[in-house]
Amino acid sequence: MIKTALRILLVEDVKTDAELLEHHIKKIVDTPEIKVADNLDDIAALLHSFAPDVVISDYNLPTCNGLDVLKLTKDYDHALPFIFVTGTIDDDELAANTILSGATGFVLKKHMKNMAEKLKPLLKQVVFNMIEKEELREKIRKNRISINQIYKYLDEINVDNEEQRQNVVKIKQNIDKISNREDAE
Repeated sequence: MIKTALRILLVEDVKTDAELLEHHIKKIVDTPEIKVADNLDDIAALLHSFAPDVVISDYNLPTCNGLDVLKLTKDYDHALPFIFVTGTIDDDELAANTILSGATGFVLKKHMKNMAEKLKPLLKQVVFNMIEKEELREKIRKNRISINQIYKYLDEINVDNEEQRQNVVKIKQNIDKISNREDAE
């Protein structure tokens, strides 16, 4: 059982399929928060207001297809994991195209009886990546705290002349450059 809470945007137009997928997800994830949508407008709104950890999408939808949903998702956040759960991708070329387009993986609906078993490794990878990113965010946070402490120290230095004041300014500028480079990475 995955203990990390997951926010899941489920893109599905068939109510019974959505309910079955929710049932299987709850077998894998201890505390999932699941929102369901079936059109691009609702998906876009949920991407911004719900901020999911992963998108799980059907391929055939009434007003669009899975590649449209994938593009919208990747435009919102190129690193957001995206999993197709569909009955359509039985074609090897179409399956390959979904992966090449940025999907994290796909599971066929014909495996609905053991969907939890099929989804579990994909969702475990999502959690692993979330934890990895969280560690990076924590390191960045600690670096910023250190930088703020250095700034405070520099502000408290008793400078005797203009040259020393200019040196303090240059030190702060160099710290800013290094800090901005680290944030961009």
